[in-house]
Amino acid sequence: MFALGAGCAGRASAPAPAGAAAPANLPAAPSCCAVVELRQYTLRPGKRDVLIDLFDREFIEGQEDAGATVIGQFRDLDHPDRFVWLRGFRDMPSRGETLKTFYGGPIWKEHREAANATMLDSDNVLLLRPARPGSAFSLESRHRAPLGAQEAPDGLVLATLYYFDAPATADFVAFFERTLAPAATEAGASVLASFVTEASANNFPALPVREGEHVFVWFSLFQSPEKYQDYVAALSRSPRWRNEVSPALAHQLKGAPEVHRLTPTARSALHG
Repeated sequence: MFALGAGCAGRASAPAPAGAAAPANLPAAPSCCAVVELRQYTLRPGKRDVLIDLFDREFIEGQEDAGATVIGQFRDLDHPDRFVWLRGFRDMPSRGETLKTFYGGPIWKEHREAANATMLDSDNVLLLRPARPGSAFSLESRHRAPLGAQEAPDGLVLATLYYFDAPATADFVAFFERTLAPAATEAGASVLASFVTEASANNFPALPVREGEHVFVWFSLFQSPEKYQDYVAALSRSPRWRNEVSPALAHQLKGAPEVHRLTPTARSALHG
Protein backbone atom coordinates (compact mmCIF):
# COMPACT_ATOMS: atom_id res chain seq x y z
CA MET A 1 0.00 0.00 0.00
CA PHE A 2 2.60 2.55 1.06
CA ALA A 3 4.28 4.51 -1.67
CA LEU A 4 7.42 6.16 -0.67
CA GLY A 5 11.16 8.11 -4.43
CA ALA A 6 13.56 8.54 -7.68
CA GLY A 7 15.86 11.43 -7.45
CA CYS A 8 17.25 14.45 -9.10
CA ALA A 9 19.81 15.60 -6.61
CA GLY A 10 20.47 12.58 -4.47
CA ARG A 11 20.73 12.66 -0.70
CA ALA A 12 19.64 15.95 0.77
CA SER A 13 21.61 15.64 3.97
CA ALA A 14 24.03 13.28 5.61
CA PRO A 15 22.72 11.29 8.56
CA ALA A 16 23.75 12.49 11.99
CA PRO A 17 23.64 10.72 15.34
CA ALA A 18 20.28 10.72 17.08
CA GLY A 19 19.88 13.80 19.21
CA ALA A 20 22.34 15.88 17.23
CA ALA A 21 21.30 19.51 17.21
CA ALA A 22 22.90 21.18 14.20
CA PRO A 23 21.03 21.03 10.87
CA ALA A 24 22.73 19.65 7.79
CA ASN A 25 23.00 21.81 4.68
CA LEU A 26 21.46 20.58 1.47
CA PRO A 27 23.95 20.42 -1.39
CA ALA A 28 23.70 23.25 -3.87
CA ALA A 29 21.29 22.39 -6.67
CA PRO A 30 19.72 24.79 -9.14
CA SER A 31 16.32 23.11 -9.01
CA CYS A 32 14.46 19.95 -8.18
CA CYS A 33 13.14 18.09 -10.09
CA ALA A 34 12.12 17.15 -13.64
CA VAL A 35 9.45 14.83 -12.25
CA VAL A 36 7.69 15.30 -8.90
CA GLU A 37 5.11 13.26 -7.05
CA LEU A 38 2.57 14.98 -4.81
CA ARG A 39 1.44 12.22 -2.45
CA GLN A 40 -1.52 12.55 -0.08
CA TYR A 41 -2.18 9.65 2.30
CA THR A 42 -5.32 9.11 4.31
CA LEU A 43 -4.34 7.49 7.58
CA ARG A 44 -6.12 5.59 10.30
CA PRO A 45 -7.39 7.91 13.05
CA GLY A 46 -4.60 8.95 15.40
CA LYS A 47 -1.82 7.34 13.34
CA ARG A 48 -0.34 10.38 11.59
CA ASP A 49 2.40 11.03 14.12
CA VAL A 50 3.25 7.33 14.15
CA LEU A 51 3.87 7.41 10.41
CA ILE A 52 5.74 10.73 10.56
CA ASP A 53 8.11 9.40 13.23
CA LEU A 54 8.77 6.30 11.12
CA PHE A 55 9.17 8.29 7.91
CA ASP A 56 11.55 10.89 9.35
CA ARG A 57 13.64 8.18 11.01
CA GLU A 58 13.79 5.46 8.36
CA PHE A 59 12.61 6.54 4.90
CA ILE A 60 14.46 9.73 3.96
CA GLU A 61 18.08 8.62 3.69
CA GLY A 62 17.04 5.21 2.38
CA GLN A 63 15.18 6.73 -0.55
CA GLU A 64 17.90 9.24 -1.29
CA ASP A 65 20.54 6.52 -1.27
CA ALA A 66 18.42 4.82 -3.94
CA GLY A 67 18.45 8.02 -6.02
CA ALA A 68 15.49 10.03 -4.73
CA THR A 69 15.11 13.59 -3.56
CA VAL A 70 12.68 13.77 -0.65
CA ILE A 71 11.54 17.38 -1.05
CA GLY A 72 9.29 17.73 1.97
CA GLN A 73 6.79 16.02 4.24
CA PHE A 74 3.86 17.65 6.02
CA ARG A 75 0.82 17.56 8.25
CA ASP A 76 -2.32 18.87 6.55
CA LEU A 77 -3.77 21.42 8.99
CA ASP A 78 -7.32 20.92 7.73
CA HIS A 79 -7.29 17.12 7.67
CA PRO A 80 -5.97 15.57 10.91
CA ASP A 81 -5.54 12.12 9.37
CA ARG A 82 -3.76 13.21 6.18
CA PHE A 83 -0.01 13.01 5.57
CA VAL A 84 1.33 14.84 2.51
CA TRP A 85 4.77 14.56 0.99
CA LEU A 86 6.74 15.40 -2.13
CA ARG A 87 9.50 13.46 -3.80
CA GLY A 88 11.47 14.27 -6.90
CA PHE A 89 13.03 12.36 -9.76
CA ARG A 90 15.71 13.20 -12.29
CA ASP A 91 13.47 11.89 -15.09
CA MET A 92 10.91 9.16 -15.72
CA PRO A 93 13.39 6.33 -16.47
CA SER A 94 15.27 6.99 -13.23
CA ARG A 95 11.94 7.07 -11.38
CA GLY A 96 11.24 3.50 -12.39
CA GLU A 97 14.73 2.31 -11.48
CA THR A 98 14.80 4.11 -8.15
CA LEU A 99 11.41 2.86 -7.03
CA LYS A 100 12.42 -0.67 -7.97
CA THR A 101 15.62 -0.32 -5.95
CA PHE A 102 14.01 1.16 -2.85
CA TYR A 103 10.91 -1.03 -2.67
CA GLY A 104 12.94 -4.12 -3.37
CA GLY A 105 15.51 -3.19 -0.74
CA PRO A 106 16.02 -4.00 2.93
CA ILE A 107 14.74 -0.75 4.48
CA TRP A 108 11.29 -0.98 2.94
CA LYS A 109 11.06 -4.71 3.60
CA GLU A 110 11.88 -4.15 7.27
CA HIS A 111 9.41 -1.32 7.87
CA ARG A 112 6.61 -1.77 5.33
CA GLU A 113 4.24 -3.59 7.67
CA ALA A 114 4.50 -0.84 10.29
CA ALA A 115 3.99 1.85 7.62
CA ASN A 116 1.07 0.13 5.93
CA ALA A 117 -0.63 -0.42 9.29
CA THR A 118 -1.09 3.36 9.62
CA MET A 119 -2.85 3.78 6.26
CA LEU A 120 -6.32 3.64 4.79
CA ASP A 121 -5.37 4.95 1.34
CA SER A 122 -2.07 5.80 -0.35
CA ASP A 123 -3.23 6.06 -3.97
CA ASN A 124 -3.95 9.81 -4.02
CA VAL A 125 -0.85 10.64 -6.05
CA LEU A 126 -0.30 13.23 -8.78
CA LEU A 127 2.63 12.85 -11.15
CA LEU A 128 3.91 16.32 -12.10
CA ARG A 129 6.52 18.14 -14.15
CA PRO A 130 7.63 21.79 -13.95
CA ALA A 131 5.18 24.13 -15.66
CA ARG A 132 8.11 25.78 -17.48
CA PRO A 133 11.91 25.65 -17.34
CA GLY A 134 12.95 27.16 -14.02
CA SER A 135 9.65 26.66 -12.18
CA ALA A 136 10.74 23.62 -10.16
CA PHE A 137 11.67 23.73 -6.49
CA SER A 138 14.96 25.31 -5.54
CA LEU A 139 16.50 23.51 -2.58
CA GLU A 140 19.81 25.34 -2.73
CA SER A 141 19.33 27.18 0.56
CA ARG A 142 17.15 24.62 2.34
CA HIS A 143 18.24 22.75 5.46
CA ARG A 144 17.10 19.40 6.80
CA ALA A 145 17.42 18.67 10.50
CA PRO A 146 19.52 15.62 11.42
CA LEU A 147 18.28 12.24 12.51
CA GLY A 148 16.69 12.42 15.92
CA ALA A 149 15.29 15.94 15.50
CA GLN A 150 11.84 16.32 17.06
CA GLU A 151 10.99 20.01 16.86
CA ALA A 152 9.00 20.99 13.78
CA PRO A 153 10.45 23.96 11.89
CA ASP A 154 8.57 27.17 11.25
CA GLY A 155 6.55 27.91 8.18
CA LEU A 156 3.43 26.94 6.31
CA VAL A 157 3.50 25.59 2.76
CA LEU A 158 0.41 26.20 0.68
CA ALA A 159 -0.35 23.74 -2.13
CA THR A 160 -2.92 25.09 -4.59
CA LEU A 161 -4.36 22.79 -7.24
CA TYR A 162 -6.24 23.96 -10.33
CA TYR A 163 -8.17 21.41 -12.39
CA PHE A 164 -8.81 21.65 -16.14
CA ASP A 165 -10.75 19.68 -18.75
CA ALA A 166 -7.58 19.47 -20.87
CA PRO A 167 -3.87 19.97 -20.24
CA ALA A 168 -2.98 23.40 -18.88
CA THR A 169 -2.03 25.61 -21.81
CA ALA A 170 1.04 27.74 -22.37
CA ASP A 171 -1.28 30.74 -22.14
CA PHE A 172 -2.36 29.73 -18.65
CA VAL A 173 1.24 29.22 -17.55
CA ALA A 174 2.03 32.70 -18.88
CA PHE A 175 -1.00 34.11 -17.03
CA PHE A 176 0.26 32.51 -13.83
CA GLU A 177 3.75 33.94 -14.26
CA ARG A 178 2.76 37.44 -15.35
CA THR A 179 -0.41 38.09 -13.38
CA LEU A 180 -1.33 35.56 -10.69
CA ALA A 181 2.09 34.99 -9.11
CA PRO A 182 2.90 38.73 -8.90
CA ALA A 183 -0.50 39.39 -7.29
CA ALA A 184 0.10 36.61 -4.76
CA THR A 185 3.56 37.96 -4.02
CA GLU A 186 2.21 41.46 -3.49
CA ALA A 187 -0.24 40.00 -0.96
CA GLY A 188 2.56 38.31 1.01
CA ALA A 189 3.15 34.87 -0.54
CA SER A 190 6.57 33.52 -1.41
CA VAL A 191 5.96 31.53 -4.59
CA LEU A 192 8.13 28.41 -4.58
CA ALA A 193 7.32 26.33 -7.67
CA SER A 194 4.67 25.48 -10.24
CA PHE A 195 3.86 22.24 -12.03
CA VAL A 196 1.53 20.65 -14.55
CA THR A 197 0.50 17.03 -15.02
CA GLU A 198 3.24 14.71 -16.25
CA ALA A 199 1.49 12.80 -19.04
CA SER A 200 3.90 9.85 -19.19
CA ALA A 201 2.55 6.44 -18.28
CA ASN A 202 3.20 5.29 -14.74
CA ASN A 203 6.39 3.25 -15.05
CA PHE A 204 6.10 1.65 -11.61
CA PRO A 205 2.57 0.19 -11.63
CA ALA A 206 2.91 -1.27 -8.12
CA LEU A 207 2.38 2.30 -6.90
CA PRO A 208 -0.75 3.77 -8.51
CA VAL A 209 -1.05 7.40 -9.60
CA ARG A 210 -4.11 9.41 -10.58
CA GLU A 211 -4.44 9.18 -14.35
CA GLY A 212 -6.61 11.05 -16.84
CA GLU A 213 -6.56 14.29 -14.83
CA HIS A 214 -5.21 17.68 -15.87
CA VAL A 215 -3.85 19.91 -13.12
CA PHE A 216 -1.75 22.97 -12.53
CA VAL A 217 -0.21 22.95 -9.04
CA TRP A 218 1.68 25.77 -7.36
CA PHE A 219 3.35 25.97 -3.98
CA SER A 220 3.91 29.01 -1.82
CA LEU A 221 5.49 29.61 1.56
CA PHE A 222 4.49 31.64 4.61
CA GLN A 223 6.42 32.11 7.82
CA SER A 224 3.43 31.09 9.95
CA PRO A 225 -0.29 30.26 9.72
CA GLU A 226 -0.95 33.80 10.94
CA LYS A 227 1.00 35.23 7.99
CA TYR A 228 -1.15 33.12 5.72
CA GLN A 229 -4.29 34.65 7.21
CA ASP A 230 -2.80 38.08 6.55
CA TYR A 231 -2.27 36.99 2.94
CA VAL A 232 -5.88 35.87 2.56
CA ALA A 233 -7.05 39.22 3.90
CA ALA A 234 -4.71 41.06 1.54
CA LEU A 235 -6.04 39.12 -1.46
CA SER A 236 -9.59 40.12 -0.56
CA ARG A 237 -8.50 43.77 -0.79
CA SER A 238 -6.40 43.38 -3.94
CA PRO A 239 -7.92 45.03 -7.04
CA ARG A 240 -5.58 42.98 -9.23
CA TRP A 241 -6.77 39.72 -7.69
CA ARG A 242 -10.41 40.75 -7.77
CA ASN A 243 -10.43 42.22 -11.28
CA GLU A 244 -7.90 40.08 -13.15
CA VAL A 245 -7.07 36.85 -11.35
CA SER A 246 -10.43 35.70 -10.00
CA PRO A 247 -12.41 36.20 -13.25
CA ALA A 248 -9.72 34.41 -15.28
CA LEU A 249 -9.70 31.45 -12.90
CA ALA A 250 -13.49 31.24 -12.84
CA HIS A 251 -13.53 31.19 -16.64
CA GLN A 252 -10.84 28.56 -17.15
CA LEU A 253 -10.99 26.12 -14.24
CA LYS A 254 -13.01 22.93 -14.17
CA GLY A 255 -14.04 23.56 -10.56
CA ALA A 256 -13.04 25.35 -7.40
CA PRO A 257 -9.32 25.43 -6.55
CA GLU A 258 -8.12 22.82 -4.07
CA VAL A 259 -6.00 24.36 -1.33
CA HIS A 260 -3.93 22.55 1.32
CA ARG A 261 -2.31 24.24 4.32
CA LEU A 262 0.74 22.15 5.13
CA THR A 263 3.06 22.35 8.14
CA PRO A 264 6.48 20.69 7.84
CA THR A 265 7.58 17.74 9.92
CA ALA A 266 10.76 17.92 11.98
CA ARG A 267 12.96 16.70 9.12
CA SER A 268 11.24 18.26 6.11
CA ALA A 269 13.75 19.97 3.85
CA LEU A 270 11.02 22.34 2.69
CA HIS A 271 10.01 24.72 5.46
CA GLY A 272 10.03 28.38 6.50
